[in-house]
Amino acid sequence: MPGNDRPHGARRRPGSKKGPQVGTGGHRRKALEGRGPTPKAEDRPYHPKHKAKLRAEAKAAAAQPTRERQLEKIRNRFDVPADHEIICGRNACAEAARARVPVTRVFMAVSAENDDRLGAVVRRATLEGAPVFEVTKLELEALTQGAVHQGVAMEIAAYDYADALELLDRVSATGRKPLFVALDQVTDPHNLGAVLRSAGAFGVDGVIIPQRRSADVNATVWKVSAGAAARVPVAKETNLVRTLEAFKARGCFVVGLDGNASVSVDNLNLADQPLVLVTGAEGKGLSRLVSQTCDEIASINIRAAVESLNAAVATGIALYEVDRVRRTIQGD
Repeated sequence: MPGNDRPHGARRRPGSKKGPQVGTGGHRRKALEGRGPTPKAEDRPYHPKHKAKLRAEAKAAAAQPTRERQLEKIRNRFDVPADHEIICGRNACAEAARARVPVTRVFMAVSAENDDRLGAVVRRATLEGAPVFEVTKLELEALTQGAVHQGVAMEIAAYDYADALELLDRVSATGRKPLFVALDQVTDPHNLGAVLRSAGAFGVDGVIIPQRRSADVNATVWKVSAGAAARVPVAKETNLVRTLEAFKARGCFVVGLDGNASVSVDNLNLADQPLVLVTGAEGKGLSRLVSQTCDEIASINIRAAVESLNAAVATGIALYEVDRVRRTIQGD
């Protein structure tokens, strides 16, 4: 009919979202894929069987001791006194035996037949009447608290610290020029052990540490020093500054190590004199009072890419330079 030519039915308004859109081609296909197999009841978090499974796992974990508990239980069985140390490693134990460090017990998980170091340990224990126990590697791991034991460990009494001035008198009586190392607030036992090893290599007469804020001579120090703790005496002093002043009063020079000093250790004029080398903690360096006590501050020339050296490394380099100068003068 004329005048009634409008399209019949609903009309889509402009801008309507109905109809095909970009990226909708896979919606129907995904709806048909499904969700896969139904999980077991014990694996569904909302199911009572899942809670029962968690309770059973917790009970089993509590009933079965962890490795740490097992090692602690083994260590307690050996009943090591609190004031004793367990040192381990073939070099450390052999050096302790050769230095006649009193030994309480020896623990071995390997044969001493083909190793001179282990033979020295067994002979020393025999002379002192100390028992030698054959143990498993797991028992040694427990005794040494996870250290690399190399199949042998020794129980010794707590370290017997020397007196610094007595050490100085003993060296002076021989006519030699004393060489000592003092550590100012070095708290890492690995650093102390490494310093002792360098001290043994370059003829140091003793290492001085303060009573407070310092690493003690413990099992870690024995291990890192590779037995040098048995050959280089360590003195623990209440006041490091007062001890350094006493050394100066008896004719020794005190040289501190600091990266900012203008004098280099390879040009140190005091190297052939009675000497105390003082190393500070890494980062902090020498404390103010110790620095003021030094006769001279020396540095080690390093490349700008590295900010500073580890305390033990710096001490080793400085001792090498001092020993080099002394050997040159003596004609060695």
